[in-house]
This record gives sequence, structure tokens and C-alpha cells, in this order.
Amino acid sequence: MPDDSQDLISGGHLVAKALKAEGVEVIYTLCGGHIIDIYDGCVDEGIDVIDVRHEQVAAHAADGYARITGKPGCAVVTAGPGTTDAVTGVANAFRAESPMLLIGGQGAHNQHKMGSLQDLPHVDMMAPITKFAATVPDTARAADMVSMAFRECFHGAPGPSFLEIPRDVLDAKVPVDKARVPQAGHYRASTRNAGDPESVQKLADLLVQAEKPAILLGSQVWTTRATDSATELVRTLNVPAYMNGAGRGTLPPGDPHHFQLSRRYAFSNADLIVIVGTPFDFRMGYGKRLSPDATVVQIDLDYRTVGKNRDIDLGIVGDAGLILSAVTQAASGSINGGASKRKEWLDELRAAEQKAIEKRLPNLRSDASPIHPYRLVSEINDFLTEDSIYIGDGGDIVTFSGQVIQPKSPGHWMDPGPLGTLGVGVPFVMAAKQARPDKEVVALFGDGAFSLTGWDFETLVRFDLPFVGIVGNNSSMNQIRYGQKAKYGEERERVGNTLGDVPYDQFARMLGGHGEEVRDPADIGPALRRARESGKPSLINVWVDPDAYAPGTMNQTMYK
Repeated sequence: MPDDSQDLISGGHLVAKALKAEGVEVIYTLCGGHIIDIYDGCVDEGIDVIDVRHEQVAAHAADGYARITGKPGCAVVTAGPGTTDAVTGVANAFRAESPMLLIGGQGAHNQHKMGSLQDLPHVDMMAPITKFAATVPDTARAADMVSMAFRECFHGAPGPSFLEIPRDVLDAKVPVDKARVPQAGHYRASTRNAGDPESVQKLADLLVQAEKPAILLGSQVWTTRATDSATELVRTLNVPAYMNGAGRGTLPPGDPHHFQLSRRYAFSNADLIVIVGTPFDFRMGYGKRLSPDATVVQIDLDYRTVGKNRDIDLGIVGDAGLILSAVTQAASGSINGGASKRKEWLDELRAAEQKAIEKRLPNLRSDASPIHPYRLVSEINDFLTEDSIYIGDGGDIVTFSGQVIQPKSPGHWMDPGPLGTLGVGVPFVMAAKQARPDKEVVALFGDGAFSLTGWDFETLVRFDLPFVGIVGNNSSMNQIRYGQKAKYGEERERVGNTLGDVPYDQFARMLGGHGEEVRDPADIGPALRRARESGKPSLINVWVDPDAYAPGTMNQTMYK
């Protein structure tokens, strides 16, 4: 029995102290009897509690918070269905290399295997989609286990961790001096690895010698906050750069080294291709889209990713920012890094870029009604400022946006990542606006994607998190519809993919936000500006042409 004269602390308060030590400023949650002592601790520690309407939203918001801030996000959910509802958000963070902690409840130890309320084998379920999954076995270990989970989030490429905490462990109190509470900044080391120096020098030599180099700046460029290092390399060595995922915005639109639409041409004709922080997954054609004659270099935080699915000539494991800076320094002393001989190559790519722009220009300016998706995303691109964080949540409509919308600053592009999860939009808005209230948040939804987590629009209203939302509404799951039409013919193209004609603008107004409907393309710009000026969460319901498909949709290999 503990001495009554000793100071006692509960498991929930220990959890909150560990969250505070990690720098967590907010938890996303849906309440449950298993977890409420964590709320009590968060109140004492000054950690905001954002309560949502679905646990998937809580997990996605934690993921989004991590992407925006560089600090781990945290979601807290109850046992059983609370934890299973959050699985999709954790899985999305796993594939997107996003550091977050999901805390789930569990029945009391003295009810173990008895069939307690909401009892499930959470750890077994979470293990394959996390970097660390465990049960907190004792109240005195609660803070220690939270810090352990955060440590694992940053081992190699970042990712999610999971902890379940039995109700009796969370609610019990132990003497303060019996509990280990790790001190902020003292329980995990820097994970910044500068790469093998010999390999860095070899890459520098390759860049100096290359006549037609190209570099792809992927999500890890933002994860490692390597914007300045990447920009210095491409400008100093005169290398054309392509960006994907969270790497978009590394270079601003209009930069002479910023390329977007000529990537396939570049990767087919380059003599040196440097892939930074992007796996050879489906987005890269599993590496088959790179010229077989090119020298290929891959830089990644995760050793397991380097050389996976495609042979490479050089692999470097480590922090993108440190590696790129070292490469620039090593190359810059060699006849201006070979920069002067690459003018013709950049001109060649710029011509290919311009040709692609001109090909779609009629649709970008189309006055057709229903509205062509290219016209919609073009208007959104023109609307964005340097302070606009753009979020894409959808299938075909967001595929259109990926070809046109160019974020104007680093860290201002958010999409689900390689899991392709629909429904991230509202929770990403929630996280982005709370983490960066000084920024404008603009989100484009497919109508199908918005439907998955749209009820948490009310949470945005409740917490006064204004944003400009646009629903590209074609009453269809059009990315799938295209595949069905291609495989089974027009008579079966509408099976299982057709939605109702929902006026999402009315939905927004019903929940206390701003809503407008747009049918004429000339009205898109004014509607966007009114949404911005409203100061409310908003939805502009734009009726788009259901028979227009993005090139990326039509080229998907699963339909061939």
C-alpha cells in the first residue's frame, strides 16, 4: 500500500506529462470511459483536447499535425471500436512516413480474457501497421512507455506507434517518486545521419560529369526540412527538379529549375537521375519509368527502401538535408559543378513543359458547363497565395489538381500519401489550421471523399477553424467508374460508383459554415474570394463534368 503522505499521480496524468515532454500541444480524440483520465491530465498540462465525431478523423488529424509541424501528432481513442475506427488513419500515417502516437483504451487487467466491454487484441492488430505497438503494463511505466513509443516513431523513416492502456492502469495512482517521467530532450537522440562520405563524394562527381541530370524531391525533403539544401543544390549545380508528395513547393512556381509536366520526358532521356525520399512504388512505376541507360541514385532515410523494386547505381541512407548540402559543397569546386554545360538540357525540358501546358490550355480556360475539372483546378491555383496550405482529398478530381496546382511555399501541400486514403481532407484541415492559424487553408474534395469524414465539418465550426473548401461534385466515384467502363463497357460503368446529387453548400450552411453553389465557371473565382472573406469553414459546391477524366486516371495500370 502506498504511504498516504506521499504525492500520488495517476496513469492518465503521467501520460499527459510525457506528451508535454515531447512537445505535444493538442490531442485529437473521441471520448470513451477507458481514456478520460488522460483528458484530466491534459487539462493540467495545458494540452488542448479536440473532440471529433469519428476516430478515423482523430487519427488523420494527428497524422496531419505531424506533417505540418514536424512534431509527432497524438490521437487518443477508446477500446474496441474506438481503436478499430482509427486503424485507417494509422495505416495512412504508416505508408506516408508520418510520426504519430495512437493511444487506445483497454479493459482492466483483472478482466483480462473475460470478455470485458470493448475488449479486442489491439496490439496484435496494430503491430503490422506501426513501428511500435505495446501494452502499458503498470501505472508507474505510463510516461516511460509513451516516451518509448515516441522514440520508435523516429527510428529510420518516421512512422506511427500505438499504445494500449488498460483502464485500471490508467486510473490507478502511484507515488510520484516511483514513476519514471523522462525529461524533455533527454530520452531520444538526433536521428540526422549525414550519409556515407565516400558515397556523397561519388554523387558529387556524378553530378559534375552529367550532361542531362534530373532530381526528384520527394516527401522526405519536407520531413527532414531540407528545403534550403535542396534549393541550393539545384541552383548551384543547375539541375532540373521535379517534386512530389510533401516535397511540392520546395521550389516556388516560376523558378527556372522548377519543372512539373515534363517528368516522364526527363526520366526517359536523362543520363543521371537522383531520387530523394521517394520509394520505387506505384507512383514511380516501381522504377520502370526511369531510363534503363541512366545512372540512378537513391537517397532515403530508410535502408530498406533503397534499391527496392529497381537496381540502382548508388544508394545513400540518411537525412536529405545533410546529404544534399554535403553533395553541393563537394561538387561546387569542380568547374562550377558542371552547371554551365546544362543550359541546353534545361531548355529542352522547358520546351517539353510548355508543350504539355499548351495541350491542356483549352480545358484550363474552358467556359463549358458542367465545369471542366481543369478549369476548376486552374482557378484554385490562381487563387492560392504564398500563405495558402493546399489539401487534396479525392480520386479523379485531385489527380487533375496534381498536374496544375503548384503550392507557392514549402510544406504547403498535403495529400493522403501512397495509401491513397479518401477522407483525409477535413481532419487535415483541422490539424493544419490549428497548428498554423496564421495560414490560409484551401481544400479540394471529391464528393465521394468528402462524404467519408464530412460530418467533422461541424468540429471545424465548433472550434472556429475557418478554411476555403471546394467540392468537385460529379455525383460519382469517377476514378473507379473510368476503370469499370474501360474493363466492362458502358452498360456496366455505373455499377456501385454513382452517388446522389448532394448540395454540399447547403450541408455547410446547416452546420454553421459558409456555403455556395457554382455551375458557371466564371463564378468560381468570386465564390472562392467570398469564402475567404467569410471567415468561416466553407464549402463551395462546384458541379463538374462527370465525363471528364484526368490523364492519370486513364493511365492507371490496374485498369489495363
